[in-house]
Order: sequence, then C-alpha cells, then structure tokens
Amino acid sequence: MYDTILVPTDGSDAAMNAVDHAVDLARQYDATLHVLAVVDPTSFSTLDVDPSTVVVAMERQAREAAQRVETVAEEAGVAIETAVVRGDPARTITTYATDNEADLVVMGTHGRSGLDRYLLGSVTERVVRTADVPVLTVRYEE
Repeated sequence: MYDTILVPTDGSDAAMNAVDHAVDLARQYDATLHVLAVVDPTSFSTLDVDPSTVVVAMERQAREAAQRVETVAEEAGVAIETAVVRGDPARTITTYATDNEADLVVMGTHGRSGLDRYLLGSVTERVVRTADVPVLTVRYEE
C-alpha cells in the first residue's frame, strides 16, 4: 500500500509524535521514510537581524531535527532518506511529496509556528488541502 512515506519535521514535540506513527507505518509496509525539514527564510523577516546568521541557525536546527528522526527510524530498521531545504513549508512539503512519489504524508497537527498558525492557517492544514496524496494528521496532546 505504501512504498514511500513522507514525514516533515520542525523538531517540535508534535512533529516527533507524528514520527512515531510514520516509522511504525514504514516498518509495517516496508516503506522508505523520507524526512523533510523545511527552513522558511521569510519567517523572521520582521526582525532586525542579519538574515544570513538566522538562516544558518535555522538550517542547523533543521538538520538536528532531521537527525533525531533518522535515529528513530534507523533504530526501527526503517530505510530513510533525509532532506533539509529552504522554502515555504506547506508548498515545499507538497512539492517534495510529488517529486518523490510519496504515497502518504504523516504530520503533527501543531508545530512551532505560534501566532502565524492563527493568522495564516497551519502548515498542516494547508498540506491537507493541497496535497495530491493522503495526509495522516497526528493529534498531539500536551
């Protein structure tokens, strides 16, 4: 049923909760798990800081988040591919899913987006509305 499962991560607890589900599904279906961490350079545009410094820090955090998922997947014996890319998170996730022929996207219902989530709509909501493949949303209870 599933050969390629995409799990986007921002390193949040909600994203890691979704990882558990994605790893379990990948193990059950002998699927390859794709881990995607998206760095959104526009998310800090209202701050008075050096953009290059912030992007470098964001990319480091994204690589660390992807590495945590990679560790969980490897411990479960799941084949994994990771990517850290820049872009609009929702658009990048759906494009990545299409380009890599994902059969399923597994995402947490909440991430690190804070106020932006309420003003612009959550990344998960936008992926659910625009993805060409099924999106499994995993609710996170704090």
